[in-house]
Amino acid sequence: MAEQFLPHLKWDALWAATQETLYMTALSGVATFVLGIALGLALFLTAKGGLFYNRPLYSVISVVVNVFRSIPFIILIVLLIPFTKTIVGTILGANAALPALIVGAAPFYARLVEIALREVDKGVIEATRSMGARLSTLIFRVLLPESSPALVSGITVTLIALVSYSAMAGVIGAGGLGNLAYLEGFQRNHNDVTLVATVTILIIVFVIQFCGDVLTSLLDKR
Repeated sequence: MAEQFLPHLKWDALWAATQETLYMTALSGVATFVLGIALGLALFLTAKGGLFYNRPLYSVISVVVNVFRSIPFIILIVLLIPFTKTIVGTILGANAALPALIVGAAPFYARLVEIALREVDKGVIEATRSMGARLSTLIFRVLLPESSPALVSGITVTLIALVSYSAMAGVIGAGGLGNLAYLEGFQRNHNDVTLVATVTILIIVFVIQFCGDVLTSLLDKR
């Protein structure tokens, strides 16, 4: 029955492409989470009113974040080709997409982290500081736990963006469902392949959103 409605679809190719998409999203998602938290904390702490207010440093970090999150992803991939080839050794395949995915998503998430940290009750921060808490204690016992619902919500949005980015990267040879939809679907005029690849991407997005919403609800103490 499936062969009748999906004559051009190869299930093993679909499964392999799905695995590549999940691989790119997972690895770049972890790196984006770590770098985004670090950049977001740097922005929050050095901003006006922050614990380590430093206008020049904040301005530099802010400009870098704004520049990289503003560059269209497909252009960013092209700009990073020399860098990608240097550290990965190739510009094709799932691993070759990781640098662009991380560089494109981390600044985006950093801004969401900064916004989340600004929503933490200033009274809690001041009380912690008045007790002589170290910076590490303030970050890991107050700032991150108190902002965790917003941080999870932000990484959920970012992961969904990474799924979309990975599909775009697939068009220029990074593999994954985007590559399958473009090479096997669009270029060969196999609409059934394009449709199934699109539906698979949508399912991944829905699962990410559902898991993110559940986790956010569990962390939200309000």
